[in-house]
Amino acid sequence: MPNALYVHIPFCEHICHYCDFNKVFLHGQPVEQYLTALEDEMERALQNRDVPIIDSIYIGGGTPTALSVEQLNRLLTSVRRSFPRISEQVEWTVEVNPGGDLRDKLQVMFDNGVNRLSIGAQTFDETLLHKIGRTHNQTDVIETVEQAKHIGFTNLSVDLMFGLPGQTMDMFKQTLESAWKLSVEHFSAYSLKVEGKTVFFNMQRKGKLQLPPEEEEVNMYKLLIEQMNEHQYFPYEISNFAKKGFESRHNLTYWNNDEYFGFGAGAHGYVDGVRYANVGPVTKYIQLIHNKKQPIIESHSISLREAMEEFMFMGLRKRKGVEKNLFFKRYGQSIADVYGEKIKTLKEKGWLEETEDCIRLTETGLFLSNEVFEQFLIE
Repeated sequence: MPNALYVHIPFCEHICHYCDFNKVFLHGQPVEQYLTALEDEMERALQNRDVPIIDSIYIGGGTPTALSVEQLNRLLTSVRRSFPRISEQVEWTVEVNPGGDLRDKLQVMFDNGVNRLSIGAQTFDETLLHKIGRTHNQTDVIETVEQAKHIGFTNLSVDLMFGLPGQTMDMFKQTLESAWKLSVEHFSAYSLKVEGKTVFFNMQRKGKLQLPPEEEEVNMYKLLIEQMNEHQYFPYEISNFAKKGFESRHNLTYWNNDEYFGFGAGAHGYVDGVRYANVGPVTKYIQLIHNKKQPIIESHSISLREAMEEFMFMGLRKRKGVEKNLFFKRYGQSIADVYGEKIKTLKEKGWLEETEDCIRLTETGLFLSNEVFEQFLIE
């Protein structure tokens, strides 16, 4: 039974050049009809099943803060109504785009039980912000953090990116220096990946996207880990760093290979051993829900073999690695019996290390993680 849920809000007031998530320009969109469809989908999810205790809620996008105060209130209220057994210790996160006066929106979130914000800063370099298609500036990020703290939020996460077009080590150092001044509890930091159907993908295809050399990107990541440790942010996953006790439950739902509900256009979920994806176009999603049909466009029952593979390559993203006892508890086999030879080879290469309880990436393996993960995929 999933204890986590993800809700997708696909509306954006602008489209960033790197983003490949399901999103549409806000202007002229049927937002109210979308919220109605979301309510219906959430209420249907618990038909013919026990009501779970929810301990992780994540509302992402798109841009959830593109909704009006009234629409945000409606959305958050509908989550509470559809899932009445929300744990008192729930981690309830909403993604926030810095910029403009967000106080009323932050207040309505706080009043509805949201207790964690994920703020999309990406960089504090004004030139880079423009290059990647962001419309905020560094002052907007500072003001958003200050507004949130003033209202009473005590668990804030900030998103950063590196390996951006034209970004140098000095620029990244400056971004990190600005980040420490925010005194937030959590950072997510990702290297740029050029995905299909993005502005950057089209620019790259035309030879107009100049990215830092791979070696420079690796050095940025090394600096990131070094600086995060120095400022006492524990690297609990390859791209996520937290003060002790502020590790994201939402992130760990994915990396622990736990099940979760996914709601909204383009959302993904994992329920009763089945991974599924909802249809992406907003009007199609609304139409399917309105006609009492499932919005799911694809689904796949995960076999035992696939579940074990996912457990390995997702779990190895965590700095503590995969837990041997949990693997045995879930799958009735030991890691050694299933993957002993592969693990032995990767240990000999110096990419994995093993303790009595766990198997995890070494410092060397951290920089070759994709090559390690590939070893656990179906041959």
